[in-house]
Amino acid sequence: MSKPPISTTVTGNGPSSGESDNEDLEAIAKGGRTNVMGFVMRLIARIPFLLIAGRLYGLDAVGRYAYALILIELFALMCSLGEKRGLAQRLTEGEGDETNLVYDGLLTAFILSCIAGLVLFLIPAPLFPNGMNSSLDIWLVAAIPAFAMTEILLAAQAYRYDIATTVRARAIVEPWTISIMVGVFFFIPATKDAGLALAFIASIYAAFFTALWSFLRTYGLPVGWKPSWRYMVDMTTRALPLVGADAVEWSTRRIDIFILGLFASPAAVAFYYMAQQIASLPQKLKTSFEPILSPVITKNLKKKNYGAIAAQVRQVGFWIIAVQLGIALALVIPGEAFMGLIGPQYVAGTGALAFLLAAEVAASMAVVSESVLVYVARKRNFLISIGVIALQAVLTIALILLADHLELTEPFKAAGAAMALMLALAVSSLVKALFLKKLLKAPVSNWRWALVTATAPAVVVGFLATFLPEWMELLVGVPAILATYGYVIWKRGFGEEDRVLFRKNIGGDAKK
Repeated sequence: MSKPPISTTVTGNGPSSGESDNEDLEAIAKGGRTNVMGFVMRLIARIPFLLIAGRLYGLDAVGRYAYALILIELFALMCSLGEKRGLAQRLTEGEGDETNLVYDGLLTAFILSCIAGLVLFLIPAPLFPNGMNSSLDIWLVAAIPAFAMTEILLAAQAYRYDIATTVRARAIVEPWTISIMVGVFFFIPATKDAGLALAFIASIYAAFFTALWSFLRTYGLPVGWKPSWRYMVDMTTRALPLVGADAVEWSTRRIDIFILGLFASPAAVAFYYMAQQIASLPQKLKTSFEPILSPVITKNLKKKNYGAIAAQVRQVGFWIIAVQLGIALALVIPGEAFMGLIGPQYVAGTGALAFLLAAEVAASMAVVSESVLVYVARKRNFLISIGVIALQAVLTIALILLADHLELTEPFKAAGAAMALMLALAVSSLVKALFLKKLLKAPVSNWRWALVTATAPAVVVGFLATFLPEWMELLVGVPAILATYGYVIWKRGFGEEDRVLFRKNIGGDAKK
């Protein structure tokens, strides 16, 4: 897509334009709120998995498993052809029957996934540089087709403003399946060593069938569908910028594990991976609004309503950083207690957890900006992202080598990788926000000083909670941190237009 005209003129039709903007904001809020609750549920559901994996399988086994997942997820993401965002644009532009367009994407993703899986099956060395936990681990490649197609199915549902399916698949079915099955496989002698891999495969297919069931009820089977190889090749070619953007965004969360696996031991990977799992709630929070934000943005782009897009970026960006900062404070202050739940040996990874949580707060502006840039400046956004990845890689290697030079232990190497991520994502947010501001000729910043005002008392409360016994630190301290931060940010940071995020009467009277 070409660069939009440098204008903020709203070209909607008459008075309905303002009403449409409000409806868009309400739809984004409703979808984001649903997804946020879903990711809270996902974190709770994954706790048994973290406990079982951390206490039964050991550091090295978890490290080898975590390393293998990075390539599995990367190939699956690339095979989904960026449809998480690209599908909304194809459906909005009306290239054909909606149902058939989705099936074109599903078939293309399935074919590419099978090819990718076969390549990794025949050449497994990149997946397991430090060896396998079991010979059954190779079947991780079977998860690639289901993973890729689930992304497309959920994107199709999001286009119809159905976020509940994403919550069911990603926040309930998938995490509870992996939590249950990792224990089941451990106590079966034939699958004990392969429990982590087999549980992951089971969870991915459980999520796939959950998404497929809802998709079939919404879209049904194709009618008069004849796959066009020429169209699928053309679709794949056009999707390359989106694939590149997705791969780069994914790489910012995985290249650190990749480098750790090359320059450090599996134990360092395990420290980082477990810290990353705890930090996954604020990480996922940034993408909570993306499924519903994409169709809203594409609609406003079609109407050339750039002023509304800038307003939505500012609004959603503040929602994300405000909620994300509160969650990060509640996780990082009692960080040692959280890491200790997984296993006593993981407490040493608390430093990595702190930097990972700070990194997610720093990244909030980059993610919201990119949700627009992938449509209006794909190639330039891709080049910026490549530069950020290169910066992160250099910083990660430098900090790991510095830890080696100073003869520091594996937890320090994991913390160094997390610090590199934080610095790179901060640069990404600054550059992408300034670029988007230039394109839209309107401010897009999500920063408000009320964030500092709310953080200060929450830190004091959290510090006092660390003097409590560990179980009280978690049961009493975490809610106290959230309550303190939430009260101040609500009173000092949230205006009337912000509070729509917490209303359930979406579409009703905003003043109720």
